[in-house]
Order: sequence, then structure tokens, then C-alpha cells
Amino acid sequence: MKGIVADTARRMGVDPSLAMAFAFQESGFNQRAVSPANAIGTMQVIPSSGEWASQLVGRKLNILDPYDNVTAGVAIIRALVNTSKDLNTAIAGYYQGQYSVSKHGMYDDTKAYVASILALKKNFS
Repeated sequence: MKGIVADTARRMGVDPSLAMAFAFQESGFNQRAVSPANAIGTMQVIPSSGEWASQLVGRKLNILDPYDNVTAGVAIIRALVNTSKDLNTAIAGYYQGQYSVSKHGMYDDTKAYVASILALKKNFS
């Protein structure tokens, strides 16, 4: 899974160390992970976000498939990075939702999540 994440990120123009940090934080690179909120796979993509990611990449993604799950997550990361004021806000958007971050700011748990992703990113650089 680590190779899939890094290769997909490179191919999609996303910093591989950032994508790796998300994958480790979200699932520990475990494609079989499913959260209580029904977030699925390595990148912990919820079905509605998978639909959005499908639109972003121009094809139907099956988030149960390891390659498509990573593609969905990386597409979402790319979109958030491209539409957020800075990296911290983009990271927060993956966790809390971009609209919620823009409307309410980062919640305390979101701030901890952002700090964790940034720390992990250094480990994968």
C-alpha cells in the first residue's frame, strides 16, 4: 500500500510524503479499515467523498478497490491543497470538511490532526 500511495501521489502531482502521512494517520496503510462513520480503506474515504473524487478524476471510483481508494484520497488532497489558503487549512479540510473549517475554524481535534499529519509528513520525506 505504501508504494501505491506514493506512486499515485506522484502521478497526480501531490507531494508523496503528504499522501503517505494521510494514509498512515487514517488507516496505518490498511485497506481493510472501516471506521464507525463508514470511512473506507487506506485513505478512509466516505462514500459521498468517493463520489466527489470520482467527479474530480473523471471516472467512477470503487473505494473498496485499493488503487481507487488511494486515487480518491489523493484527488481529494489535491483539490483541498489547490483550493485552500494554506497547507494547514487543506489538511484540516480532509478531516473536518472544507466548508466547516471555513465557517467555524479548526476545532481542537482538527488542530491535533493537522499537527499529526505535519509531523508524519516529515517522517515520509
